Amino acid sequence: MSGESHETIPQLELESVIGFNGRVPTGLNVHPDGEHLVYPLGCTIIIQALRNRKQEFLHGHTNNVSYVTVSRSGQYIASGQVTFMGFKADIIIWDYSKREIHARLTLHKAKVEALAFSPNDLFLVSLGGQDDGSIVVWNVAKGEAVCGSPASAPSAGNCLTVKFSNNNDAVFITAGNSTLRVWDLDLPNRKIHPTECQTGQLKRIVTCLEVSDDDSFFFCGTSSGDILTVNLKTKLLNSCAPQKKKFSLGVTALKTLKTGDMLVGSGDGVVSLCKGTPFKAIKKVELVGGVTSISLRGQGHQFFTGSDAAQIYRFNYTDFKEELVGTCHNEAVYDISFPFGTSELFATCSKNDIRVWHTDTCKELLRITVPNMTCHAVEFMQDGKSIISAWNDGKIRVFTPESGKLIYAINNAHSMGVTAIAATSDCKKIISGGGEGQVRVWEIGKGFQRLIEAMKEHKSSVSCIKVKRNNTECVTASSDGTCIIWDLVRFVRNHMVLSNTLFRCVCYHTEEFQIITSGSDRKIGYWEVFDGSPIRELEGSLSGSINGMDISPDGTHFVTGGDDKLVKVWGYNEGEVTHVGIGHSGSITRIKVCPNARSIISISADGAILRWKYPLLS
Repeated sequence: MSGESHETIPQLELESVIGFNGRVPTGLNVHPDGEHLVYPLGCTIIIQALRNRKQEFLHGHTNNVSYVTVSRSGQYIASGQVTFMGFKADIIIWDYSKREIHARLTLHKAKVEALAFSPNDLFLVSLGGQDDGSIVVWNVAKGEAVCGSPASAPSAGNCLTVKFSNNNDAVFITAGNSTLRVWDLDLPNRKIHPTECQTGQLKRIVTCLEVSDDDSFFFCGTSSGDILTVNLKTKLLNSCAPQKKKFSLGVTALKTLKTGDMLVGSGDGVVSLCKGTPFKAIKKVELVGGVTSISLRGQGHQFFTGSDAAQIYRFNYTDFKEELVGTCHNEAVYDISFPFGTSELFATCSKNDIRVWHTDTCKELLRITVPNMTCHAVEFMQDGKSIISAWNDGKIRVFTPESGKLIYAINNAHSMGVTAIAATSDCKKIISGGGEGQVRVWEIGKGFQRLIEAMKEHKSSVSCIKVKRNNTECVTASSDGTCIIWDLVRFVRNHMVLSNTLFRCVCYHTEEFQIITSGSDRKIGYWEVFDGSPIRELEGSLSGSINGMDISPDGTHFVTGGDDKLVKVWGYNEGEVTHVGIGHSGSITRIKVCPNARSIISISADGAILRWKYPLLS
């Protein structure tokens, strides 16, 4: 049962992950070996090979990763996390070659804002978030603190970023809201001494730092869209440029190249190649989403950028053209659907869009965008000619699966947003559920859509709808604590299942004589379809509601996922967990077994899509 420890239960093999948290500043790093990308997703760090896209995962953080950096030699990766107010946020130094934790450093409260390795990997400097406000220097080899100090003067604002000099293990720079300091590490006395950089009348919020190769100057990208150049030896402001054409929405990423040119990423998604100190852009490329990281591969002949729309781009320096190499959702994913009888592709939906993915390669095949709207549910019609979707503006939108063109929309389908959707196997009817609790049946024909019946029984939003194969009945789950089995011929209620829970999911057994339900009370209920009577109840999880559930095509097993972030495979008749999948860092929202029973796909509230190897050969 679920009360057992997960150690004794075999683990599911994680095949691949679609996901990248693009909001983490400088989150995307090219490893110095030139063969791997290192980036965060939720509480996990992903190491992805550039050649064959094979992924490895570093698990160890208890909450979302807030910063990732790689040491110059490539031997270590350091990552910091956020945590709840009043708790300590960990920094983990990872041993890259062994792919394991080298040291766990715990001092900062609530959030780790930024991290930087010294040029020879001797020290790591860490910066706490605004509730912490301290800066700490750590000995990397021993994994212990050398010294610490408040990051900025009491009169100044919060520190936001930190950077080591390129050639000296004892000099680093911190910057933030009206604060800019150069620090010297006095190792024998275990102290750090700050020197304020004088910027005169200029008041700026520095968001990113970059140091020139010979340590003569350092550059500060600001939220005002200009770049300050400061002499590192004299600590005096040299220039503030560009004067006229500033970078829109602020400078968010900086990288100096061996040629002396500078790559500048800005909040409006433009990557610019700038010559000299006036920072005049010679080449520009616009990306989707604000640029949050720029990382060079090798000498900078190639570089990668990450944007906050969770897109990863590759550039070649010579032709300066962007190539999209990785995409994923940057908001919570709400639903997943496979086309009837095929496992080659699947669709997921989120805020602003529906995306269709290729199952094996994890490549995005199609994106259907509806700005500022949230799609709650998505489903392929059985003939494969359309994708039906439920949106929070009360519309049902139907698209073509090849081009993503809108075929038709049913306006005002529900008064409080459409929350669930399903279609009959003859593709002539759509059943939709709304936030107000109504279940509506629509007749779909060539060029018309009409409401046949509105069934008012549920008192709260409908969370899941499943239709019987012969289209004579359907079952709807609702957060009012009822599941109702409806007659789709007479449009009346056949039976009602009552439980003290917010139902999140319901499934027909393959032979359709039983349904299984689950929801916020963490119990999995088996019910008789014939009269709605309870058969048995299982303890589904130790913590958090169960949000997603699916039965294997042969009906012998089912899978569940929920707020405990675990994927569980159950024997249907035994009612026991056979396998557990550990890997999600957000609540699992939905889960599906692909029709050919080769893999399980689970989606979560942090925007990740995970593919697991299905453990049982059918």
